[in-house]
Amino acid sequence: MKGLIKSVLDVSISHYQRLGVAPGVDPEALRQAFRRKSKALHPDTTALPEAQASLAFQELKESYALLADPGRRDAYDAMLRANTAKPQIIKQATPDPWNGIGERRPLSGGEWFSLVLLSLALLLSLVLGLGVAVVQGRDWQVSPSWLTDEQTLKTSNVRSDVVLPSTGELTAQSALPPSA
Repeated sequence: MKGLIKSVLDVSISHYQRLGVAPGVDPEALRQAFRRKSKALHPDTTALPEAQASLAFQELKESYALLADPGRRDAYDAMLRANTAKPQIIKQATPDPWNGIGERRPLSGGEWFSLVLLSLALLLSLVLGLGVAVVQGRDWQVSPSWLTDEQTLKTSNVRSDVVLPSTGELTAQSALPPSA
C-alpha cells in the first residue's frame, strides 16, 4: 500500500484528472468516465503510437482500479488532502444533463463492415427482384389496380369533343414497352 501511494505521488496529474471526473463522483459516473476514456485510449482503437497508447491505457486502468475500491480511494483522498499545503477552492461542476449524448466518433471497422454488408444485401435483393420479374415476363412498371383510365377520365376536365370508350374496352397498360 505504501509503495502504491508513493507511486501515486510521483504522477503529475491526479487519478481524478486522468479519468476526467470530480473528486466526489459516484461509482456509476466513475465507471462511465472510465469506459469513455478507455474507448479513446485503447491501443486497438486510438491513433496514438502503440507504445504510448499502451502506457496511457495502463495508467487509466490503474487510476480506475484505485478509485473504484472504496478503501483505497479513501486512503488516496486522505493523502491528497494531507499533501495540499494551501486550501484550494474546489469548483463543483454542474452535471451535464446530456452526459455525452450526441458526441460523434469515427466508425469502427466492424461498423463499416456491417454498413457495406447491409448495402450489398439491399443491392442483391433489388437485383434478385428485378431478375425474377424478367424471368416471369412481368412488366417493371404497372399502373395500380385502383387507378383505372375510367376513374382518371371522370375526375379530369372532360372536353366535349373527346369521345370516351365503353368501360369494357379499358385495360391497364404499362408505361414501358413490353419486355422481349
